[in-house]
Parts: sequence; C-alpha cells; structure tokens
Amino acid sequence: MGEFFAASLEFPVAVLSVLLVIVVAYWLLVAFGAADADWVELDIGGVPATLGISLLVAFSWFACLAGVVVLEPASALAGAGVLGGSLAVGLAPTRLVMTPLKRLFPADPPASRLDFVGRTCVIRTGRVTQTFGQAEVTAADGSSAVVQVRQPGSDALTAGATALIFDYDVDGEFFWVASLDIGHDPALTRGDH
Repeated sequence: MGEFFAASLEFPVAVLSVLLVIVVAYWLLVAFGAADADWVELDIGGVPATLGISLLVAFSWFACLAGVVVLEPASALAGAGVLGGSLAVGLAPTRLVMTPLKRLFPADPPASRLDFVGRTCVIRTGRVTQTFGQAEVTAADGSSAVVQVRQPGSDALTAGATALIFDYDVDGEFFWVASLDIGHDPALTRGDH
C-alpha cells in the first residue's frame, strides 16, 4: 500500500493524481448539489465535456501508474514519456465508455416552426386579415424570420403593430395571431379599472 501511495505522489503520476483529486472533488460537489454537472457548455462526442475529461483523467491516471510500475522510468525524460503515453492510452477506454453514454445525452431537437408559437411578432404588411398578412418574429437564438400570419377576428393589425402568435396551421403553413393592444380609453380614470 505504501508503494502505491509513493508511486501516486511521484512524477509523473503525481501530475495526474492532482487532476484526479480535482475530478473527484468536482463530482462530490455535483453529488451534493453544490456544482452543476454540465458546468462547461461543451460536448465531447455527444457527452458533456466534464464527464469526458473526468473519464480521460481517471483512465490516464491508471495507465500512468501501471506504466511507472512496469517500466520503472529512470529519468524525468522517461517519466514524461510515460505521462504522454498514458494520456494517449487513456483516450481509448474513454472513447469506449463514452459511446454508450452518448445515448443518455440526446442532442437538442431541431428547430421547428412550432417554436414560434407563444412568441410576439411585429406586423410587416399594411394589414392582417383571415387570408393575408406577414409578420417578423425573432427566434430564441436571436435570428428573425418573416412568416405568413392570419387573424381570426377583425383587430386592427397594421404595419408596426405587435401581435401574439398563438397557433400554427400546418395545412395552410401560416401562423394565427392576435393583437396585443388591450386598448386604452382616455375617458377612463384610475378608479374606473
């Protein structure tokens, strides 16, 4: 047991031992709710980067420890070679484990026209009727699109007015909109509401 700790705390394994302690501490924080599991907004092969890096560190640490025990590097240069080799060796089992884990992290669904339902839009045509109209809507990613819109009623939806998209007609390929203008009667006073 003493040999194990001695090898873990000597170069080159010590480099990966420090990283392994950080990885274990991070996942303990995640387990107790003090950190977010997808702290880094990056995927590696369809798996969160934090998970992929953790696996690489763990496998590389084990490979480096085994390399030191088997090869017994005599110099720092040989130790650096074992460290580099262990990182390369750690990639193979990391990829092997990440492949089935990828299924647990499905990719975001593709954008759909239904994503616009519930958003506000700005009318771009002179009027909107039950058979005519266009509006500009901004998606969640900040991009905008000009879409076909219709209204079921007879609200005054003219160019520049803001409307709410409340439904999508698949057959007609247009959005149903309603006016967001709730009206303002200047004759009403504060006590009349």
